[in-house]
Amino acid sequence: MKIINYFLQAIFVYIFFLIGILLPKNLSRRFFSFLFEKIGPFFKSKKIIDRNLNIFNKNISSSQKQLIISNMWKNYGITFIEYVFLKYLRKNSAHITVEGENVLKDILDKKKPVIFVSGHFSNFELMSMEITKNNIPLAAIYRPLNNFFLNPLMEYLRKKYICRNQVQKGIKGLKETISYIKNGFNIALMVDQRLSEGIKSKFFGEDALTTTLPAQLVNRFNLEIVPIYIRRLNNNNFEMEIIKPISFKKSMNTKEQITDRLNVLIENLILRDPSQWIWTHNRWK
Repeated sequence: MKIINYFLQAIFVYIFFLIGILLPKNLSRRFFSFLFEKIGPFFKSKKIIDRNLNIFNKNISSSQKQLIISNMWKNYGITFIEYVFLKYLRKNSAHITVEGENVLKDILDKKKPVIFVSGHFSNFELMSMEITKNNIPLAAIYRPLNNFFLNPLMEYLRKKYICRNQVQKGIKGLKETISYIKNGFNIALMVDQRLSEGIKSKFFGEDALTTTLPAQLVNRFNLEIVPIYIRRLNNNNFEMEIIKPISFKKSMNTKEQITDRLNVLIENLILRDPSQWIWTHNRWK
């Protein structure tokens, strides 16, 4: 049954991608923003979203919740169809302003790897894309899609237009990550999703299983962490911020301390504009 579901999902995605290709970019974004806002609330993730928002803000009103959910689905729809525009987004930069390019210049000059961390904000794929546009040697850690009919396409798009060096999460991926660092590559990863092999760390006041990979890499290679944030301004434009690098003193660099600090960082980024984050993930499962 799962195979049939995956196959049907893939068919719908390919049809939607074809529609996105045939329509002008602006019209395509508006159409899928409207479509996802209308059909999104019927997905099975509705209960998860509601629970997540109640944890995020125990005093959130129904109107506040509905506004966040509506804008999240709009962004979801636009981000979804922007996969067919990746070639255009790769070749152009008029759609995005980047604050903190001096940080990237310093990274290039020092030639010492850093760990770029962020969460699933706005069109999160563009963060790695913009880093590599600045000639930063980068390897991006990713989690493959469960849908094996779609995953090959997504891997192809990511490697061709976002970041050539894609590292799959897991033991094999850890070995690849270490090899990349030893060869002078910077690492990019998302730290906002639940991992079964993580540790419990407070996230908006509740325990959430959180990856310790950044902490492990910081301690093993004495690396700095560079937070990144991206925000959609409208259907077509973004602003991205490269935040000042974080160094960890030996007295504050345990696995738990670093992980807790990164969760606080992600909390603060979410608070900037909650509708930019993807609330469909079962973060506190």
